[in-house]
Amino acid sequence: MKKKAEKAAAPDGSMSLSGHLRELRNRILVCVILLVAVFGLCLTYASHIVTLLTDMGQRYDYTYVYIAPQELFLVYLNVALVGAVVVCFPVLAYQVYAFCSPGLTGKERAYISGALIAGALCFLVGVAFAYFISLPFMLRFLIQFTGEVDVSASISIQQYVGFLMTVFVIFGLVFELPVVSVLLTGLGIVKAEWLMKGRKVMIVIIFVLAAIITPPDIVSQIMVAIPMIGLYELSIALSKFVGKLKKEKVEA
Repeated sequence: MKKKAEKAAAPDGSMSLSGHLRELRNRILVCVILLVAVFGLCLTYASHIVTLLTDMGQRYDYTYVYIAPQELFLVYLNVALVGAVVVCFPVLAYQVYAFCSPGLTGKERAYISGALIAGALCFLVGVAFAYFISLPFMLRFLIQFTGEVDVSASISIQQYVGFLMTVFVIFGLVFELPVVSVLLTGLGIVKAEWLMKGRKVMIVIIFVLAAIITPPDIVSQIMVAIPMIGLYELSIALSKFVGKLKKEKVEA
């Protein structure tokens, strides 16, 4: 009975520090168990995923080698780890949201839950954009330089898969920009007017960020910077729309 009394929340809905720590421990345990289980499943299919990624480069006459005995195995581990994080992300995000939700207002819960769903969808759209549009263009452009000199393209499989994973993550995060802007506008932290005034500065910052986060070639930088600028303009439009809805609601 004593333990049950300790676990019960106070009449005002608050929870003791030990209760919060137990809840945090349980949620972390759920996340770790799920990640390990999905990681093992992804590791089983890692060779198929790597084959899918290498087929893209083989269309442009890329050939692959590994220069260390453990290199291919490490590639499988990296692919399985990234796959596990992507697959488990909805559950991980829910666990974070569920832990923080008691301290949020109803309005904040609505905005954050919507942002989590929209963010997951936008991340997938960004990865699809990279896979079907950006990466084929990058790989085709970069392989053309081998025609100018007598050099064949034998690419380290670890470097190749690492390059693709980096591009996937970058585009997935870049496509989160509209979601972040809508969330911040809905919470009253950002206004559309501020985004419009900072447009010129943001374009310069976008090209600098693109140069930092992409591999050291101008094509990759441009292929990241152009979508970022387009998404920034979309963020301004969505921020205006959300701001207008909030204004009409207040006036009503």
